[in-house]
Amino acid sequence: MRLINTHPYSFGPLCCTQKPYKKSHLSLQTTIYCHPTRFHKRYTAAAIQSPMEAAGTDSDGREFRNPDEMWLEHTGDTSKKTQWYRDGVAYWEGVEASVNGVLGGYGHVNDADVKGSEGFLQTLLAELFVDGGIDRHLVALDCGSGIGRITKNLLIRYFNEVDLLEPVSHFLDAARESLVQENHMALDKHKATHFYCVPLQEFTPDAGRYDVIWVQWCIGHLTDDDFVSFFNRAKIGLKPGGFFVLKENLARSGFVLDKEDRSITRSDSYFKGLFSRCGLHLYKSREQKGLPKELFAVKMYALTTDIPKRVIKARSKVPANRPGIIK
Repeated sequence: MRLINTHPYSFGPLCCTQKPYKKSHLSLQTTIYCHPTRFHKRYTAAAIQSPMEAAGTDSDGREFRNPDEMWLEHTGDTSKKTQWYRDGVAYWEGVEASVNGVLGGYGHVNDADVKGSEGFLQTLLAELFVDGGIDRHLVALDCGSGIGRITKNLLIRYFNEVDLLEPVSHFLDAARESLVQENHMALDKHKATHFYCVPLQEFTPDAGRYDVIWVQWCIGHLTDDDFVSFFNRAKIGLKPGGFFVLKENLARSGFVLDKEDRSITRSDSYFKGLFSRCGLHLYKSREQKGLPKELFAVKMYALTTDIPKRVIKARSKVPANRPGIIK
């Protein structure tokens, strides 16, 4: 999904088609990818927005009364749905395997994105795992991993093992080449283990493998039904006490469909409705700071399969020796 608000009639950060930097590669972390390749000025004509939260528009300015109307038109039968996912992957197959490529020309937002994600992750580890998880073998799944940007700059510094899930083969090849080198440097204490070239809507994790499943800028490529199915399958992959982190672009209201990369940017209330359908609990959320104004608003959600209890621990025991960001 696109990082930038490309809808000609939207005002403010109305739509975000998944990853803040890539149009929807993140969006694809769920299955497909998208990135901000075009810049559009933001408009302030609030009257253009539908007063109905569920109403939405597409990138051509067409209005839909509700998500069901949009999904019926674009994925209403098996043939249409198959084409929807093929088109999404095809879009990202035409993007170069680089940070700037997957972020749609906004490679410079990488540091701000990683910084925001790291602060959120540190808070979650401290609150949900005894001693911040320092005494346990932590394993994460990076969904819509692309070239391994999030794994390399964040997850591999906090987790002993990270598995990568990515449907675009040349992105995953680039990730493997980069991270295999990092594995040797880390002496296998922190390493990328498995590389799955599979779309989100078709992936089922091994039972009880992951402490954290990270889904960033890719879930917008999934239909609502596949969104729910993915999380229901992914729950099986969590260890007891494990959790999801979903980081996505936000529409101000309703939704915005990007017809080019086949992704949808959902509003906060739209996401929360889907979380309820998945049987997930919203433990904590945080807005991403420090992104350019022309980009969509981005929000991080920590989701659990049950109502978690905060772990009480001494502040001095929180891990303080994490390595720095790898440039």
